[in-house]
Amino acid sequence: MHSTQNDLSKQIQDTVLQAINTNKTFTIKAGGSKDFYGRNVTADKLLSLAEHQGIISYEPTELVIKARSGTPLKILQQVLAENRQMLAFEPPAYHEKTTLGGTLAGNFSGPRRAYSGAARDYVLGTTVLNGKAEILSFGGEVIKNVAGYDISRLMTGALGTLGVILEASLKVVPMPEAEITLMQQTSIDAALLKLHQWSQLPLPISASCFYQDKLYIRLSGTEKAIDNAQQSIGGEILKQAHNFWQSITEQTHPFFHSTQALWRISLASNTPALPLEGDYLYEWGGALRWLKSDLDLQSIRSEPNLSGGHATLFRSLGERNDIFHPLPTPLLNRRAMLPHEIPGLLSP
Repeated sequence: MHSTQNDLSKQIQDTVLQAINTNKTFTIKAGGSKDFYGRNVTADKLLSLAEHQGIISYEPTELVIKARSGTPLKILQQVLAENRQMLAFEPPAYHEKTTLGGTLAGNFSGPRRAYSGAARDYVLGTTVLNGKAEILSFGGEVIKNVAGYDISRLMTGALGTLGVILEASLKVVPMPEAEITLMQQTSIDAALLKLHQWSQLPLPISASCFYQDKLYIRLSGTEKAIDNAQQSIGGEILKQAHNFWQSITEQTHPFFHSTQALWRISLASNTPALPLEGDYLYEWGGALRWLKSDLDLQSIRSEPNLSGGHATLFRSLGERNDIFHPLPTPLLNRRAMLPHEIPGLLSP
């Protein structure tokens, strides 16, 4: 199996080298579960990582796992669950074929992100294939790893524009001892105020969601900590809470079933409710706001209260050319000083 994967790595490397020599572009793809995300682009070739999979090493006592980028996320999570461990950033598995590499390339994180950290916060090291067809390794497989510039975290969220992630080692965490979800009826203004106040208290909150005048708060930790927090927060216990959070994480909740454009708006958690027309679902203590709307791009991004934040066109049936929020002028000017293209790679 090991030699087979080495042969596959060599094939992937040869594909990039051939693209450089023939001045061709390619699309990086494994499970294809995130084809909806990113700009509409046309590439000359497909670079498939679907077969480049498998867990390389896993040390439960060390809380570290290393796997190839094409490894299905579901398999990774299943192996961790057998040892009552998990990925702290609760990544979404939009499909059975969702892979580790695609998750890291997009820096995709779920409801736990605001309270435990993002995907890039748990990446210890990566092996990547750059635009010169060189295989490079960064970071390591230990938590206390601070030698040099942390390129691995830079790769997380770059959508493959800086290189192809071949392998990654991740820090994992134990599953919580107990968990409950509280629900209460309230207005959005009151909910944002409560979330902001609770964020300043030592409460074991691991997820939050607001939709249709209902505020959902998940508590994770020890039984005693949860009991104390429940007294402070109030509300009724939500039944089938696991299914509810899974529907939010993997976007199977009815809110996400729509032909309207879906916007991912990220801004300060204490920002008042936006006056933009559409249907909203709030996560991450109010810092992440999903918006379904027929408004045009300019109307959304020119909203004054969006200042300091950004709006990404997450999913759309129409054009997907300007999906990412423009960089601030100083950063945009600095970026203009860098090389515009990396040979053999296709910008998203």
